[in-house]
Amino acid sequence: MKLFDVYPLFDINIVKGKGCRVWDDKENEYLDLYGGHAVISIGHCHPHYVEMIQKQVAELGFYSNSVINKLQEKLAERMGEVSGYEDYSLFLINSGAEANENALKLASFHTGKKRVISFLKSFHGRTSAAVRITDNPKIVAPINEGIDVTFLELNDLNAVCAELNKGDVCAVIIEGIQGIGGIKVPDNTFMQELRKVCTETGTILILDEIQSGYGRSGKFFAHQYSGIRPDIITVAKGIGNGFPMGGVLISPMFTPVYGMLGTTFGGNHLSCAAALAVLDVIQNEKLMENATNVGTHLMEELKKFPQIKEVRGEGLMIGLEFAEPIKEIRSKLLFEQKVFTGVSGTNVIRLLPPLSLSIAEADEFILRLKNVL
Repeated sequence: MKLFDVYPLFDINIVKGKGCRVWDDKENEYLDLYGGHAVISIGHCHPHYVEMIQKQVAELGFYSNSVINKLQEKLAERMGEVSGYEDYSLFLINSGAEANENALKLASFHTGKKRVISFLKSFHGRTSAAVRITDNPKIVAPINEGIDVTFLELNDLNAVCAELNKGDVCAVIIEGIQGIGGIKVPDNTFMQELRKVCTETGTILILDEIQSGYGRSGKFFAHQYSGIRPDIITVAKGIGNGFPMGGVLISPMFTPVYGMLGTTFGGNHLSCAAALAVLDVIQNEKLMENATNVGTHLMEELKKFPQIKEVRGEGLMIGLEFAEPIKEIRSKLLFEQKVFTGVSGTNVIRLLPPLSLSIAEADEFILRLKNVL
């Protein structure tokens, strides 16, 4: 049997990592400015993270459901403290796509409605992915179990109000910062007005913080820059520093009912150990502050490049839009300068490094980018 070939892969075999660096099987060292779609939040192979997971593996044979439940409760308490959402409830699953699908189910169950508003070039999971990143606002596509999604322009409050006033929308789902869409940051005023109109119309507001959450923006959640509180927040990626995990933070307005949601592997003891280690490191090493400081420095330096049309983002979630396609630039960064970066569309390079990136490493990237340009 061979693998189903749906991902283009570079001919590079990474065999180890530490902090913001990785090494291939030929002993070439790379600076990692992408972290596997933002999953590496605290750096590769952080010793505290490795120790926490190894401890759980060693005790695997002794675990019961009651012990796992205690780990889940501890994670929920810690996440509430660090995020500022102590009064919300946590439902643990395995991925971002699962998190969003469960959030949409909750919204539909709660309101009895089936339509969802999203935004052009947003991405909320593999379901209907082909149309989620479209430029066509007229497309209405199925999400799951009879729920349909309508795509609107980001920051277009009038369009949102017009749709919500039709009375058939269960939820608005929006990314704290668009990732695949090119690191587009919603306007704070738009977010505040969106919160207001959702409340007025009884519409559930879902914040997809799967890529933009967990300290990446410099705040625990990117939407906290606007001062709003959504009804549901979805998380994944950085929650486990590469260990598969996702979660849904749920407002007290929802009443849990047995059988409402379900999962097979969600909240297992290894993923909980990983997530607890991530929170420890984020707090103890002040990684949110580091993301703000290093991200600000990096963006200020990048804005000096005449070849870069626009620099966007918050913290260590940064998009570099060029006037020309960036395929060759990205390729040279990887193969000549030994730097991993991401891409969005044809003209945007995405930077999603570990939150532990230092000023010295940021400057190292700047130098290597200069060499390419």
